[in-house]
Amino acid sequence: QQQLVESGGGLVQPGGSLRLSCASSGLELNYYDLGWFRQAPGKEREGVSCFWMYDNRTKYADSVKGRFTISRDIRKNTMYLQMDSLKPEDTAVYYCAAGAVVGSCSARNFNYWGQGTQVTVSS
Repeated sequence: QQQLVESGGGLVQPGGSLRLSCASSGLELNYYDLGWFRQAPGKEREGVSCFWMYDNRTKYADSVKGRFTISRDIRKNTMYLQMDSLKPEDTAVYYCAAGAVVGSCSARNFNYWGQGTQVTVSS
């Protein structure tokens, strides 16, 4: 059974850091394009960051550029999102996703999704 499981969410003060993990079972992440998405209440799901396995290219939403970093550990079959200098507007449920030959960093291009983990940035 193919499954992605996120962890690492929680409550953090503005300016703090969190590292989200996404462990895969049944999917070899080395063969997929990867993405992190988030959805705040009343808003659409938006792409935070994507990684293309073919050329190791990454993309970040303008709102997180310079603060967030996407990465993966092939041996652990796990992907990560390091989030630094967090802001209240980063509060959302964060989802990891995997897809085959993803053209753009859009949720509709990804086939496999985790269940989501809540990130709350508040003092």
